[in-house]
Amino acid sequence: MDTGKVGGFDNVDNGQRILYLATKVGERLRQHGLLMVSAESCTGGWLGQIITAIAGSSVWYERGFITYSDLSKHEMLGVSMTALNKYGAVSEVIAQEMAFGAQNNSPAHISVAITGIAGPTGGNKVKPIGTVCFAWAVKGGLSKSETCHFEGDRESVRQQSVAKALQGLLDLLDEISVVVV
Repeated sequence: MDTGKVGGFDNVDNGQRILYLATKVGERLRQHGLLMVSAESCTGGWLGQIITAIAGSSVWYERGFITYSDLSKHEMLGVSMTALNKYGAVSEVIAQEMAFGAQNNSPAHISVAITGIAGPTGGNKVKPIGTVCFAWAVKGGLSKSETCHFEGDRESVRQQSVAKALQGLLDLLDEISVVVV
């Protein structure tokens, strides 16, 4: 098992950190009376899995989309094929379209989207392995996106991506001062 540092935590402890972050997201969503939806590509449902590992998450987690292929992003989330062809699946533009598409296809108030290159293949000079794009959005309001460059093997990149997605949700929830309906 790789015991290198990931996000300031040992890999052994990172699973605990992710569960802690997911629990905090759930507490905050419940406090605000909000539902969330996820749209995942490179993490393949890992975010949804960690959320649904928490008893009672059905109160605040509405659904998750696993859209690994470009076609699934288009068919399930309404991501523009023109944008996919122009920017590639690993871009903030696509992450934003995924986040908005997840909201448009659910009653959720807040969304998170993850798309990236976990490796060990698929990277290039412009988008190396470990490039992951995120988007977070509140229905009818605030949205954010960010690109990160993670190091490590495939599992490590995916794990760091799930942690970043959860931290981004907490950061976005910090900016919400009123309940979104």
